[in-house]
Amino acid sequence: MIEEDIELRDLEDRLQHFQNLMPYRVRSILLVASAYDSFLLEEDGQLDEVILNEFMELNLRHVPGMTRVSTGSEALAEVRHKKYDLIISSLHIGDMPWGRLAREIKREDPDLPVVMLAFDDRELSAVLTKYDPKIIEQVFVWHGDFRILLAIVKYVEDRWNVDDDVKLAGVSVIILIEDSVRYYSSFLPHLYTELVKQSQKVIAEGVNLTHKLMRMRARPKILLCTSYEEADSYYRKYSEVLLGIISDVDFPKDGAPNPHAGLDFARMVRKEHPTLPIMLQTRDPDYAEKAAAVGASVVLKDSPFLLRELRLFMLSNFGFGDFVFWDAEGVEVSRADNLRVLEKVLHTVPEELIYEHASHNHFSTWLRARTEFNLALELERRKVDDFDSISELRQFLTESIREFRRERQSGVVAAFHKESFDPQVGFAKIGGGSLGGKARGLAFVRELLYNYKIRNHFKNTRVFVPAAVVLATDVFDQFMEENDLRDFAIREEDDQALEKTFLQARFPRRVLGELYRFLDIARYPISVRSSSLLEDSQYQPFAGIYKTIMVPNNHPHPRVRRRELVRAIKRVYASTFSAKAKAYLGSSTFRLEEEKMAVMLQRVGGAAHGTRFYPEVAGVARSHNFYPSPPMEAKDGVASVALGLGKTVVEGGRALRFSPRYPDRIMDFNTPKDIMENAQSSFVALQLDPEETGVTKSNDVHLAHYDLEAARMDGTLAAVASVYSPDNDAAYDGLSRSGIPFVSMAPLLKHGIFPLAEILRLLLEIGERGMNTPVEIEFAVNLSTPPGFPKEFLFLQMRPMVVSRESEELHIGDVTQEDLVCSSNRILGSGRIDEIHDLVVVDRDNFDPAHSAEIAREVAELNSRLALKRPYALIGTGRWGSSEPWLGIPVTWDEIAGARVIVEADFEGKKIAPSQGSHFFHNLTAALVAYFTVDSETEGFVDWAWLRDQPAKNESEFVRHIRLKKPISVIMDSRSGRGVILKPGKNNNPRAAPLDAV
Repeated sequence: MIEEDIELRDLEDRLQHFQNLMPYRVRSILLVASAYDSFLLEEDGQLDEVILNEFMELNLRHVPGMTRVSTGSEALAEVRHKKYDLIISSLHIGDMPWGRLAREIKREDPDLPVVMLAFDDRELSAVLTKYDPKIIEQVFVWHGDFRILLAIVKYVEDRWNVDDDVKLAGVSVIILIEDSVRYYSSFLPHLYTELVKQSQKVIAEGVNLTHKLMRMRARPKILLCTSYEEADSYYRKYSEVLLGIISDVDFPKDGAPNPHAGLDFARMVRKEHPTLPIMLQTRDPDYAEKAAAVGASVVLKDSPFLLRELRLFMLSNFGFGDFVFWDAEGVEVSRADNLRVLEKVLHTVPEELIYEHASHNHFSTWLRARTEFNLALELERRKVDDFDSISELRQFLTESIREFRRERQSGVVAAFHKESFDPQVGFAKIGGGSLGGKARGLAFVRELLYNYKIRNHFKNTRVFVPAAVVLATDVFDQFMEENDLRDFAIREEDDQALEKTFLQARFPRRVLGELYRFLDIARYPISVRSSSLLEDSQYQPFAGIYKTIMVPNNHPHPRVRRRELVRAIKRVYASTFSAKAKAYLGSSTFRLEEEKMAVMLQRVGGAAHGTRFYPEVAGVARSHNFYPSPPMEAKDGVASVALGLGKTVVEGGRALRFSPRYPDRIMDFNTPKDIMENAQSSFVALQLDPEETGVTKSNDVHLAHYDLEAARMDGTLAAVASVYSPDNDAAYDGLSRSGIPFVSMAPLLKHGIFPLAEILRLLLEIGERGMNTPVEIEFAVNLSTPPGFPKEFLFLQMRPMVVSRESEELHIGDVTQEDLVCSSNRILGSGRIDEIHDLVVVDRDNFDPAHSAEIAREVAELNSRLALKRPYALIGTGRWGSSEPWLGIPVTWDEIAGARVIVEADFEGKKIAPSQGSHFFHNLTAALVAYFTVDSETEGFVDWAWLRDQPAKNESEFVRHIRLKKPISVIMDSRSGRGVILKPGKNNNPRAAPLDAV
């Protein structure tokens, strides 16, 4: 079960709050004004265009529509027949007094705000003498600035939304205290313009388009107050989210004008908020000393630079603009324009500057202005006095920012920007279109890890998805179209010619620039991974069909690194149309034209050891074990792990299998000698030195196979090995005793030097919960981290599994061995298959490991002839799809994709464990292929003699194709794990359900 202290969050929680911000918008305005007043407003008769231009210039997505009428009766008719959000009225209406119009409108819709707009001081005086706040929302005066319309709209929206937005997301608030209509009508357009510009600056740090739009919604609210009591009410309500206060000094208090109300208010606030920015406005030049006494700035209202000084105060005190570190003499020491730069700068600025800014809450203020409310609140909760030293404070700040940046990117796919991308754990995309199945799965994994708070759940261990940038499918489309490659690629049958043409093609120039910027910050080996539209879906088995290429990315010349990366991407693109992909797609219901390729550029997990780069452990884990042995159950899951890169496991090489529920029980083999003889004897690593000799190269030119002695020299073997002593047929964990070393994983699984089994149990359960189906995950473990840094569990991939869902129990009944082609107590599948007439057989007596590659070619040739026309049963010895010849036959999935039934029999006298960790196995289960593992020690059986007696339709040196006049019957009961293949004409009427699922 998932541990109780892990709190589940809704998958959309983090952005949901922001999406719900500002629910009340001014979408439609009714302007009531005389023809002359409208003319003054419109100037050239294009008021709508002026409003549109002003809003678009400020990048405001929502532009309200405006309807204009010139009389009160027209206005009332509009209100009765159409929904408006705001009424703006001048005093010159014509057919009725403006006060009567306001009352009539309120009678029709009591919640509809009415704002009066005066055009000069005389009109302003007239409206103020009859001002009734019950029918008029507010009064403004026209100064010839079109931005007054923006200010009116935002003023109304802020009053509507402030309560909900503060409660929902902690949106910041600025209090403006000013009773002079003339002054606040001048101030507000400038204040709102500055706020919107600030929002435009901070949205650049948004991790994707949705996040950027949410930041725009989360801009600070401005609350206009015209009396002491109103300001006090707002202060009490929103004191915890205040950015600052801008106040007149002379305004009503206790119902009467008070020349010291502003000073009294500032003094009251300062007692509770020692560091809150406060600006006082006055006409008295001698007021500076009084303002300083309460810790407030002062500006003269009659100053010709009043608006400029107001703007500078906001930039300097409300956290707008860059975060600037100043020394005691006012000299700039450093600055940061985003969180990533601030984290970097905090490592180097003098301690006294960190103390100064922290003690005045400058960091949290700057974060609030940038809508990073959660981080701001976290910093506000810790005071300077809580730390024993400034060094400890510095560490807290940098770690808090680093952790926040990482969590902010979790679960969202950001557009790649070099300035904001975290090269260790970032996840971003270049281009539009789909991420493909593999990248989609990883994006979902990031969301799960964040919502279950897994990243630091295990002591001294980080569980995370390594950094990745995805070239989305639109980049693939652009590459194909600009080079006119699609028709050629579909028709070309020679893989070498195909790849050569792709390598010579031009890569989109704009994308090249983004790739180069990525390489500027990604200074580690990169895995260039396919992520096609069809990969990793539940019923679409495409694992291992397309290329994955690892590049060292360590050449001293950037141009070489760039060329190497682009060539790798092109090779992955070319693999979309390889003979393997075409053969497989040809045997499926999909069309090659439908497939598109995204490419994921992902940090390789591991560490450099001389000329080799690899992790101590890589593997695959499944939450459902198709072959449990007591006391294990299917739901306990299974993992296959190996030393080095995961190529060993996913290609069916020698790997260690264990159940995460029972990590101290090694599966499949009983004696120490059996375990040692079947254990991993070499490992795969990324070759950092291209000139290195004496190693076995992989098909990927950058990968190589090394023996275990290389791992011993690297210091990595001790964490995963035991030694076997032939003298007493005993195994000893670790390398302290003499003997033959072999990979046992005992130090991890039995002695707990790393919580591998616990992590896998938790992640498999979380994965099942997230996908509502059993899952398969790929992972790596890096124990060779620098001193003081946690060990790393790198979550590399997750995909859904297909598990039997039969609705009716199936009874095989009693059958005799004479009736059987094959029987097994370890099967995958459920139900019955009756239509198979064709058998492709590799006889146990005819199998030669030295010729396994040739056998694979012969099988593939038969598959190409049968796949589209006739489903067949494939029967052979050893492990199908193994990359190691002595373990079985190294076919790829596309080379046997037409098989409906596969039988995997053991060698005579040698037991071979089924590979539950390979791409081959994933494809087998996803394609609902019936799968028989025949172990002669557990009463499994293949009638090789009967098969030899059947006449062959085709026969090569190693492979026989048998076509039967009557079909065989394949019957499987997944509940008991038992299955049989009956000879033609035998037991034609068993009580059975149709084949359902593997």
